[in-house]
Amino acid sequence: MRTANPPETVPSRALLSDEEEREDREERTRLRSIDAKLRSLYDHRETLIAEVRKISSEQRAIYDQRQTPQAEVEKLYEEHHDLGRKIAELRNSREAARAKVEQAIVKVREVRLTIAPGERVRPEQIRKEIAQLELRQQTRALPLDEENQLIALLRQRTRDLKQAEARTAVAAAHLQKLKEAEAALAAAREEFALRGKELAAAKVDRDSKMTAVREKLEVAGGMIASLREKGRARAELIAKIDALSREMTELEREGRALVAKSRSRREQARRMLRAYSHTRGPPTEDLLATTAEAQFEELMRRGKITLGG
Repeated sequence: MRTANPPETVPSRALLSDEEEREDREERTRLRSIDAKLRSLYDHRETLIAEVRKISSEQRAIYDQRQTPQAEVEKLYEEHHDLGRKIAELRNSREAARAKVEQAIVKVREVRLTIAPGERVRPEQIRKEIAQLELRQQTRALPLDEENQLIALLRQRTRDLKQAEARTAVAAAHLQKLKEAEAALAAAREEFALRGKELAAAKVDRDSKMTAVREKLEVAGGMIASLREKGRARAELIAKIDALSREMTELEREGRALVAKSRSRREQARRMLRAYSHTRGPPTEDLLATTAEAQFEELMRRGKITLGG
């Protein structure tokens, strides 16, 4: 009966030629090189991915921050537009107030022109003048001609007094109209001045809104520029990651080719082992495991980790 375990007579690499041994060593060396390179590329790619995630997070934060000044700009634009409408209304109101002032001035002039010169003299003034004339007549010795003229003037002023007293009601009515016209003129001027102040204040407020809009737009523009800069940096990192991924794919493809080549060599070694063992009896499973599988397991132990990662 044949022994079940003859590994000492069939070493694991006894069936490989010198050329195959050299190729085997080169392949193992290349697989180790690929493994080290893939590990380095994987670490580098992970670093770049972390940077991309960081930039993406910063972009989201900047975008969220941009919403606040953007909303403020839209609000300021709306307020600026409302102030523009208000300024137009105030300008129309001021022009209406100007027209009222002009009408009031015309009214005052018309009322003054309707008052007769005699109506402007008050009875009290005429009495005062008569009293002065009488005092002059009584206290001074005048020539006859001057005294006659003085008496005639006294008589005329007496008649004027009677007429003035008769026109007192008419003069009072004219005076009341004049006071009302002057009051209307003063009110119109006050309204015109008020509308002018309101218009000036609205213009200042509108200009301040526009200044605030410019400031907010500068802030938003800076954020947009930062977003674009972050986007360019992110695109460059992604391009680098894609290049690394392509390089890793090529290395993995090369590693798989080496493993396939090793598997082919293993199958050939298995066939050779079977042919060799045919003259010595059927090989056992332990013999197959220690010979044909030994070489492949050593390669897989180094290369499989990388290729599967």
